[in-house]
Amino acid sequence: MAIIKPFRGITYNPEKVNPDNIMAPPYDIISEEERANLYQKSIYNIVRIDCAENKPGQDKYLIARQNLETWLKEKIFLREEKPIFYGYEIIYRYKNYEKILRGIIGVIKLEELGQGVYPHEQTYSKPKTDRLNLMKACMANTSLIFSIYRSKERITSKIVESLTEPFIKAKDSEGNIHNLYRIEDAEKINEIIEEFRDKSIFIADGHHRYEVALEFKKQMDKLYPEAKDPPWHYVMMFFSNIEDNGYIILPTHRLINTSSSVKKQFEEDKEKFILQEFDEKDDIQNAIENMGTGTFGLYLKDDKWYILKYKGSFMSNLPEQLRFLDVTILEEIILKKIFPQREVFYEIEIDKAVKMVKEGKFDAIFALRATNVEDIEKVALAGLRMPPKSTYFYPKLLTGMVINSFKENF
Repeated sequence: MAIIKPFRGITYNPEKVNPDNIMAPPYDIISEEERANLYQKSIYNIVRIDCAENKPGQDKYLIARQNLETWLKEKIFLREEKPIFYGYEIIYRYKNYEKILRGIIGVIKLEELGQGVYPHEQTYSKPKTDRLNLMKACMANTSLIFSIYRSKERITSKIVESLTEPFIKAKDSEGNIHNLYRIEDAEKINEIIEEFRDKSIFIADGHHRYEVALEFKKQMDKLYPEAKDPPWHYVMMFFSNIEDNGYIILPTHRLINTSSSVKKQFEEDKEKFILQEFDEKDDIQNAIENMGTGTFGLYLKDDKWYILKYKGSFMSNLPEQLRFLDVTILEEIILKKIFPQREVFYEIEIDKAVKMVKEGKFDAIFALRATNVEDIEKVALAGLRMPPKSTYFYPKLLTGMVINSFKENF
């Protein structure tokens, strides 16, 4: 189902730069303060291409293209001589244990979503315009799409596990180690290609980037209708095997502002909700993870955590794959019906969310349980989508490890 290929990637020249100083997180999680810090770390930081500053009187997309072209001329960037796959490995810590995320980087032939490549959550339109403008200016994929697939045979997984000599080694701001390897052996390349032929690909992180690549393909095909299998028919992607259990799926919690009394709403609706104070001797996340579908942590301005349990009907109007998901219950029942007039903010870290409520910036936190990968597969294969921000895959891939240029790439 998936047609993937090696490609002539563009990577930083480790003899010219310190990899720790020139990589960046994905563009959509970089704050203005963090972007400024990345600018200061190096004049060659990838953020100057992937997420350039928007200064009055300057075209940030033109600046991005100029940086890409200049760094290639200066040998800050090096283009691979022949198409290869890349092994990508992240050694990271989460809480008290160490894990390793492994996978490969290649390009995948673009298909309409639902035809071998499956989304799992809804997206917003604004980031797509920015990414499309950047792709047009640079004629390249400057950042990775994070995807997952399932292979019990683990052919590609074993190839990546056997790699021992990274040519790029970078440390991110959280201390995680990112290793990039070349996979050049023709036999291994063919084994990888063959393994993916019958695999479904699920987008974990980067829905915008895939949708933008599809739109870019359509626009380029109108300009060059006679082109045979051109490079813009493919998009750069990181592929990680679900069976390797290398990543973690974290929940994205919701903070709200509303004119309604949050506590009063749930106390009065006893037919649908059970609200009880939480014993703070336990961790709220651990508590709700073990309490089943429809359980939320609720933090209010009285500086207390509550357990909120939904016991109403599970939205028979929705497909079965969606109706029992916590994110759907929160979106469809709580946010849309109970608090239709509200402001919503998303946060991964509960401590940060609590601080914002204590500072008076928000009225309440709804803490969610993590969505599991089996539900992602079910929803995606049914052609459905979860609400936006339903999942947060960790660790995040670094932007700058590899770039896929459409110019003279194949």
